[in-house]
Amino acid sequence: MNPEDLIKLVNQRMPYGKYQGRLLADLPGHYLGWFAREGFPKGELGRLLALMHEIDHNGLGELLTPLRRHQP
Repeated sequence: MNPEDLIKLVNQRMPYGKYQGRLLADLPGHYLGWFAREGFPKGELGRLLALMHEIDHNGLGELLTPLRRHQP
């Protein structure tokens, strides 16, 4: 994992789908779980969604709290 990926999670928005426009860090666990079961998209978005799924699944969402405070 690249530390910059954590910053991307609190700044990048979901580009499509039911949760289009929502920050990746704010996607609900059931939605991330669906991607985990059905397959993450290719490329950076898929990598970030997989990372967010791991963070959410393991109850580590608080890791992102300090980064949210320093958003541009």
